Amino acid sequence: MDLEILQIASKNNNQKFLENHTHNSRLKNSLCGDEIQIKVIIKKDKIVDFGYQGKCCVYCQASASLLSKISINKNKLKVDEICDDARSYFEGDFEIINRKWKDLGKLFKKKNISRKECILLPFETLKKIVSD
Repeated sequence: MDLEILQIASKNNNQKFLENHTHNSRLKNSLCGDEIQIKVIIKKDKIVDFGYQGKCCVYCQASASLLSKISINKNKLKVDEICDDARSYFEGDFEIINRKWKDLGKLFKKKNISRKECILLPFETLKKIVSD
């Protein structure tokens, strides 16, 4: 286990129940059983608060933690772009994260490709919210 992944996952300030959310989504990874729910408050097309909860592995937790931090105070279109870029990374565009989203670089590494479904689950869950 990568110590850096554990450190990222432990920074879980947004792992919370967001009571007055305006949008939410829940997805389950059929391969491993990870499950995550994301609730956000969106005002004027901007995410102003973000909460996540789930029964998931440390890679999924780390991914949700990073995603929550970079999504707050971002426009829905920008967050939708982040979600698309995360998918592109695992489809072979290994430079897109370092070029555009340096904060994700600690998690998006070639050595973590075998955990791509775990890492992408929060992005796919949030994409369901911001692309509606």
